[in-house]
Amino acid sequence: MSRSKEELAGISHLGSQNTKYQYAYAPEVLEAFENKHPGNDYWVKFNCPEFTSLCPMTGQPDFATLYISYIPGEKMVESKSLKLYLLSFRNHGDFHEDVVNIIMKDLFKLMQPKYIEVWGKFLPRGGISIDPYCNLANGEAKYEKLAWHRMEQHDLYCMDKVDNR
Repeated sequence: MSRSKEELAGISHLGSQNTKYQYAYAPEVLEAFENKHPGNDYWVKFNCPEFTSLCPMTGQPDFATLYISYIPGEKMVESKSLKLYLLSFRNHGDFHEDVVNIIMKDLFKLMQPKYIEVWGKFLPRGGISIDPYCNLANGEAKYEKLAWHRMEQHDLYCMDKVDNR
């Protein structure tokens, strides 16, 4: 089941040979498309092992693997636009906790998913790694319950093996 041109209206990055790379925070590069299965609950997960941003105090680079998971509603994020968006943090200075929350809120604004979570696993600097996690639900009771359960159980059983440090 392929997508029609109408369904892909507004998607400008995918397939473009003239990609412009932003190296400063650029949420405007994010693009979304219609979810063909909005009545189904299912997970979409992006693993982003080469994320970089800058420390706002020292200007030194921070490296992380980002995990972005969501249950789509009517819209889904287009992956090339997500790559360009994440690249736009390359010269953006913010604390790790701020970065994951900004990403989550920008994606929530774009898609209005049923549920979304962002987990950043930053490489250590100065002997300490920071792994901020945030989530957000659309207000519907079952997704609010999921959000609290995921927060309450977060990292309790070390679900993901950390092998990048």
